Amino acid sequence: MPDHDREYDIVLWGATGFTGRLVADYLADRYGASDLDWALAGRSRERLAAVRDEVAAGERGGDAGRDDGDRDAADRDDGLADLPLLVGDAFDRGSLDAIAERAAVVCTTVGPYATYGTELVAACVAHGTDYCDLSGEVHWMRQTIDEHHERARETGARIVHGCGFDSVPSDIGTLLLQTHAEETLGSPCEEVRGLVSIRGGAFSGGTIASMVELYETADEDREVRRILADPRPLDPPESRDAPADRPQRWVGYDRDLDTWTAPFVMAQINEPVVSRSNALLEHPWGHAFRYGEALATGDGVGGAVRAGALALGQGLLAGALSIGPLRRALDRYVFPDPGDGPDEETIEDSSFAVRLRGTGASDDHPGGFAVEATVRGDRDPGYGSTCRMLGESAVCLARGDVESPYDGGVLTPASGIGLPLIDRLEGTGVAFDVETVERGD
Repeated sequence: MPDHDREYDIVLWGATGFTGRLVADYLADRYGASDLDWALAGRSRERLAAVRDEVAAGERGGDAGRDDGDRDAADRDDGLADLPLLVGDAFDRGSLDAIAERAAVVCTTVGPYATYGTELVAACVAHGTDYCDLSGEVHWMRQTIDEHHERARETGARIVHGCGFDSVPSDIGTLLLQTHAEETLGSPCEEVRGLVSIRGGAFSGGTIASMVELYETADEDREVRRILADPRPLDPPESRDAPADRPQRWVGYDRDLDTWTAPFVMAQINEPVVSRSNALLEHPWGHAFRYGEALATGDGVGGAVRAGALALGQGLLAGALSIGPLRRALDRYVFPDPGDGPDEETIEDSSFAVRLRGTGASDDHPGGFAVEATVRGDRDPGYGSTCRMLGESAVCLARGDVESPYDGGVLTPASGIGLPLIDRLEGTGVAFDVETVERGD
C-alpha cells in the first residue's frame, strides 16, 4: 500500500528531458498542484526551475496534449509555481536515497536506464518506494529482477518497468482480453496476437540513445546477447523452458485479420513483458500461453510492398547498428541528440492502434472462440500517449489504485498495477475496448 507519510506522492525524475517535460505538462494539466503532491527532480536546479516556471505558465516544451476535461493553461493552479525541486545525480547513491525516502513513487524518464537507472532502482528498493519507468531495455530489466526482486518484495517497493507505449498497450491489453475471455467464455485464450498500426510519429534522441547503448552492450557482453536471444528472458527460472516463438523477422500475413505484417521492433520488449506477467500472476493463461506481435501494413499488393519495405529497412538498420564504427558514425552524425524529439505538430497529429486477437477453446465452446481487444491513442505513441500512460501509472501506484497479488517486487504493468490503469486513462485519449468476436459450436 502507498506510504501516506511520505512528503511527496510522486517525484518526477528527469523533468528537464524531452519526455520528462511532457510528463510534467501532463501532470500539471490533469492534477495541478492541489490534487497531487509532486516534485520535479534532476541534476540541475537551474534547469528544473526553468521547467517549473514554464509549466506553471502553461508554456510547452512539447505537447502533452489536453482534452476538454483538462485545466486550461491560463487557469493552472498557482501552486505549480511552487513545485518543489529536488537535485540529485544518477551516479550518486546518497542523493538518490535522499529523494527516494521522501517519495511514495519515483517516476523516471531518464534513459538509457542501464546507464542512468541502476542506482535509482536500488535506492527505491532500499526505501520501499514504488517506481515506474519507460524502460524497454530487456537485458537491464533482467538485471533488476535478479538483483532486486526478492528484496523489493521484503521492503514493499513495486518496481514497474515498461509503463509507456512499451509495454502498456500489449500488457494491459492482454490482461483485459484474458479477463474478458475467462469471465464470458469460461477459459482464457491460449494465444494472443497483437497487430500494431502507427500513423505518423517519430523517435527522440533519448530513444535512439537507448538503442545504440543496447547494441554497444551486446557487442561487449556475451550474457547480454544470450538474454536478447531468449524468447522468455524475463520469466522466473521455473517457466523459462516453456514453448515460445521468437519475434517475427520477415514479412507475414495474418489471415484472421486479413493484413500483411512486418516485424515490429518493440515486439522484442513487449513479448517478454507479457510472458512475465503471465508467470508472475501464476500462469492463469496456461504454461504454454504465447503472445506475439507485428506491424499491420494492410491487405493487397500495397500492404505486401509496405511490409517488405519495413522488414528490409529494419534489417538494414539492425545490421548497421551491429557494426561498431558504423553505429558510432550514425550516432554522431545522423541520429538526433538526447533531449531532442518530435515537434508539437508531429506529436498532436500522430496516433496508434494495437489490435489484440486471442483464440482458445473451452468446454462450452469446444469449436473454439476468439476475443479482440483494441488499444487506441490519439497522439504520437512514444510521447503524446506515453506521457499519459506513465503519468497515470505513477498516480495508480501513489494512490494504491492497483489490482496486484504483490506488495513489492520487480513487476510488469499487468502484474504490478493491473486493470485500474484502464480506468485511470479514461478520457485521456488512450482507450481500451474488448469484445467476443467469434464463437464455436
